[in-house]
Amino acid sequence: MRVTIVKGSVDDRIEIRRADGSAAETRFPKKGPVPHDAVHWIVEETLALPDGFWGKIAGGLHPDQVQDMAKAAGHASAARATVPDADIVQLLQAERLVECFEAALWSGGSDAASVRHMGEAGCATSHVDFPAITDAQIDAAMARVLAMHAEWSPAPVGHSISFDWVAR
Repeated sequence: MRVTIVKGSVDDRIEIRRADGSAAETRFPKKGPVPHDAVHWIVEETLALPDGFWGKIAGGLHPDQVQDMAKAAGHASAARATVPDADIVQLLQAERLVECFEAALWSGGSDAASVRHMGEAGCATSHVDFPAITDAQIDAAMARVLAMHAEWSPAPVGHSISFDWVAR
């Protein structure tokens, strides 16, 4: 699946082309210094979470449907969470971890222990186990998020990044 994120002035745009030829497009508001869904890509790929946000999209769901799936299961926020259905566990793990990497980015970066501590707390609040990931994976994801920030932040409106999501 090929994904392109285009920088906008108020919101950013995602264009999705799946391997089967189907396509989807959506817009999302700016939530921080880099696109939230790009952080999902980095986190899910680097930390080997194949059934997170991008795995669901590759499986045929529209991004809005993934959000609706989490809301329907009571997981629009960690504060309202209940024990989730098994089919959204990795989605929730990914979301909690993305929040950790975004928080780390806003503070200039964090070490693996700090990201792990935040992630464990977030996952516990969402009633999911913290995934089995290593400090080396966390460090690699943090380096990629920081590199994304270095590219994205100074880029003008209309700048795009593209990546391939390979089903695992």
